[in-house]
Amino acid sequence: MNDVTRRELLALAGSASAFAATTALVGLSTTPALADTADAPLRPGAPLLLVRDLETVARYYEEVIGLHLLHQDKDEAYLGAGERPLLVLRQRPNIDLEPLGSAGLFHTAFLMPDRPSLGRWLMRAIEDRREFVGAADHLVSEAFYLQDPEGNGIEVYADRPRAEWRWKGEAVEMASLAPDIEGIILSGRARPSDTSRVPDGMTVGHIHLRVGGIPEAEAFYNGILDFDVTARIPDATFYSTGRYHHHIATNTWQSAGAPKRSGTITGLASFELIAADQVAFDAMANHLLAKGGRRDGEMITVADPWGNLVQVRRA
Repeated sequence: MNDVTRRELLALAGSASAFAATTALVGLSTTPALADTADAPLRPGAPLLLVRDLETVARYYEEVIGLHLLHQDKDEAYLGAGERPLLVLRQRPNIDLEPLGSAGLFHTAFLMPDRPSLGRWLMRAIEDRREFVGAADHLVSEAFYLQDPEGNGIEVYADRPRAEWRWKGEAVEMASLAPDIEGIILSGRARPSDTSRVPDGMTVGHIHLRVGGIPEAEAFYNGILDFDVTARIPDATFYSTGRYHHHIATNTWQSAGAPKRSGTITGLASFELIAADQVAFDAMANHLLAKGGRRDGEMITVADPWGNLVQVRRA
């Protein structure tokens, strides 16, 4: 991931603004479709994060990321796009903050429907002087990285057209290059919006995890969940269904040798995988039940080696 400072983002925003004044705006839809993880038998749904301060963390996802607050009570908040939940926050005021080096969430990746949607979001973030921790062109996507007030990682990204993804057999080419911030901003200016909320078509594109070991992670996410491995880089593996670039990623960059999570710390408790249809759900349910998963009504639950619960349900 390439680090990018707020000053650099602001400077690039200024140059993009000057250039945009001379640019014609033509041929762009104002109603983007659902973000594309199509052709995927299983795709990520909402992660559940344990937090100490529900009000502060929920407000961050509303104001900075632009999620809608769908429902909130004393101890939980559901946030999403349109009526689709993309994140659940559960308050546990007395739990410990997640220690450095632990297994858990590296980031939740919110997928915009298209580049103009990402550009509009980026312009608002720059204007509001939000803090970024990184930005990158991954060849298959363009991404910006942040952290919520309790240190949970966030990615906001848009995919490049699938026709531009380069595959070598079953492996997709990805990289971490300097992003074209000016181009992203210009695409956003070409589709103005009067709302600070993300478009209804946003989804959770992928979940990226810190794990204690790559062999163990592959044994679970490839061997038990049966997700395809789409890429390997040093100390990280990427997985998907339906030939998406990745729905899940695992790395040991900060967490090599990390033990199982205690369940009494902030951060990731569980995340969903949503089956596209009954056939996909039944196939995964039968597979996971044979591997030690448990059925909770219309949901199948299985724990990875670090105690993160993966919950499979139908769309």
